[in-house]
Amino acid sequence: MKHTWNCLFIMSFIWLMAREWSGIQQFPLATQTKLLELLGTLKEKERDSLTILVMGKGGVGKSSTVNSILGERAVAVSAFQSDVPRPVMVSRERSGFTLNIIDTPGIVEGGYVNDQALELIKSRFLLNKTIDVLLYVDRLDSYRVDNLDKQIVKAITESFGKEIWRKGIVVLTHAQLTPPDCLSYEEFFAKRSDAVLKVVDSGPRFKKHEPLDHAIPVVLVENSSRCNKNDGGEKILPNGTVWIPHIVETITIVATNESKSILVDQKLIDGPNANERGKVFIPLILAFQYFFVIKQLKKWIKDDIAKEPKSSWE
Repeated sequence: MKHTWNCLFIMSFIWLMAREWSGIQQFPLATQTKLLELLGTLKEKERDSLTILVMGKGGVGKSSTVNSILGERAVAVSAFQSDVPRPVMVSRERSGFTLNIIDTPGIVEGGYVNDQALELIKSRFLLNKTIDVLLYVDRLDSYRVDNLDKQIVKAITESFGKEIWRKGIVVLTHAQLTPPDCLSYEEFFAKRSDAVLKVVDSGPRFKKHEPLDHAIPVVLVENSSRCNKNDGGEKILPNGTVWIPHIVETITIVATNESKSILVDQKLIDGPNANERGKVFIPLILAFQYFFVIKQLKKWIKDDIAKEPKSSWE
């Protein structure tokens, strides 16, 4: 019964039909202008669509962040429910451009990552979809990282491959806060960012000859109504960042970097074939056997024959 609940909600996913992105008109004029400018940037790079995958623990603000980016209540959020019950893909169109955002449930159950739930999300919902950006969501007002954070990053890495982090952005929610211990806002943000990034960096384990071509960016988010606003009515963080245009700009930069988007095809779902992976070592094994086993045996036999006393008739 451990995984029954997860299996049920994952298999009954929601895929909302694409419609006009009317929510953009709810933003202040300056935010609207910036967002339309960023959409223009994507179209200039011959991008007519963008798919964002949102992942992280439950209750960190994934769904609220989706709604904030879209400027509308596209995904249901309840004070009595910390997570969406099933994967949801929301699609919005504007001026010939389609924005797809995939919101996912938390993948933690009983204090551990539910690998079966993650695999079902990937195989039943994400199959044949291309991920252009991964938003890994956590909270700014958490004061430590633990083994569960490491488990989640490891599970995402093993499920989608380490290349997913070349398309990754760390999103820290609940950013409208007063830092503890007499730290300045920037100092607290730096310490929290470093702690989360160390966990994220430990997941992919890129080799020295294949480093990330860019540092994984970290953006701050405050989805609640208590977020301060500037004179233009835009949501502004304690460090002065107008955060909605900033997160969309960061998404645009990551989506258009040199790294390839991640196609969730059957090959990715099945994982590396152990038989195929081992074939590359066959010539090496045969060479080792010949030079260090067979050749040595032949030498020993030849030496034994040479040392053996000959009979009188020989």
